[in-house]
Amino acid sequence: MPETLTWLPAADHPELLAPPVAAVVKHLSEVQVAAIDPTDADTEAFCARYGEPLEESANCVVVAGKRGGVVKYAACLVLATTRADINGLVRRHLDVRKVSFAPLDEVVDITGMAYGGVTPLGLPSDWPVLVDAAVAAGRSLVIGSGVRGSKLRVPGATLAALATADVLEDLGR
Repeated sequence: MPETLTWLPAADHPELLAPPVAAVVKHLSEVQVAAIDPTDADTEAFCARYGEPLEESANCVVVAGKRGGVVKYAACLVLATTRADINGLVRRHLDVRKVSFAPLDEVVDITGMAYGGVTPLGLPSDWPVLVDAAVAAGRSLVIGSGVRGSKLRVPGATLAALATADVLEDLGR
């Protein structure tokens, strides 16, 4: 039997969030947070332990693209049942010659978030957040909270409305 999560207003529980995430969610009353076992923060383990459907979870990956020696970072948010089209759609959208997953230590250092908990809420303001259209259409999705000890539940429309969001068809494949 899966364990039950207790979803609480995220704005009221900054202790469960990375500081940059807490700064954003204090303005988003529709975002909820639940404490989890950090050893089960990875999406598949989380869904199995807590009985959350994989198709109602979204993963955030950070990529780094280069052109002419200039590095551009971006976050890609896709349903957990898909993978981001990094070498096709993302590379073209960022207008870079080469794109790959951003180095883990750089992402953690720049974002102030934990590996395995990176979320589109609270990322640097110059990073585009590329949101798959299926995520934007989601009624309620589970995503990272900036730490491994909790998860957020967020409407897809809230993610699509982020100031740096670009909703893209077929980002997730």
